[in-house]
Formats: sequence, structure tokens, C-alpha cells
Amino acid sequence: TMSISEIDPSVPPSGTGCAECELVGGWWFHLRRCAVCGHVGCCDQSPGKHATAHFHSTGHRVVRSFEPGESWFWDYADEAYVEDAPELVPPLSRPESQPSPGPEGRVPEDWRRYSFPG
Repeated sequence: TMSISEIDPSVPPSGTGCAECELVGGWWFHLRRCAVCGHVGCCDQSPGKHATAHFHSTGHRVVRSFEPGESWFWDYADEAYVEDAPELVPPLSRPESQPSPGPEGRVPEDWRRYSFPG
């Protein structure tokens, strides 16, 4: 089991979208915020799966949903939700004005064919 002490509630998110997708002009379904360093990555339903890739490359095992209205934390190592995690500094989600999938203008018209369970 993970130690809640690995979570750093004071680190702000890296941005309003997936850090790697923003660099390469990619797109995402949902966003996840690393609770250790603030890295924002895309979920496993997204083509890039950058949140999971961040866990594999850094060992940072806990993410918080970065979607409006969602406040759950997930531990990749234990494959379980995290209870009693400290609240992170805002912003706690992508801007409400940013669509999902997003970002606006980069989502392919046939995006539904990319939808993978997970």
C-alpha cells in the first residue's frame, strides 16, 4: 500500500491539458493529474495514455481526476482508489469551457473509433 505522504498537495497542475499531447498536437478523452508532481496526462482511453506512461517512467503512483466534478484519486501500483487523500491546490480540473474529448480543434471527426475500454 502507498503512503499518503508521497502526495504533495501544494504542487499546482502542469497545465490545462495533457503535457505530452500539447507538445505533439495530440488529443485526449479525460485528464489525470499526478498527485506527486502535478503532471497532467491523458487517461488510458486516450490514444497517448500519457498518465499511465508518466507513472511507469517516474514511479509516481497516485493521480487525481482532472475532470470537472470528479474528485477521486487512483493508485496505479495498487490498482485501487485512494481514500483520505489530501485535497490538492486548485485548479482541480481542466476549464469547464474545454470540451471532452479535447482540446477543441484537435479531436478527429472519427474519434469514436479510438475509444478503448479502460
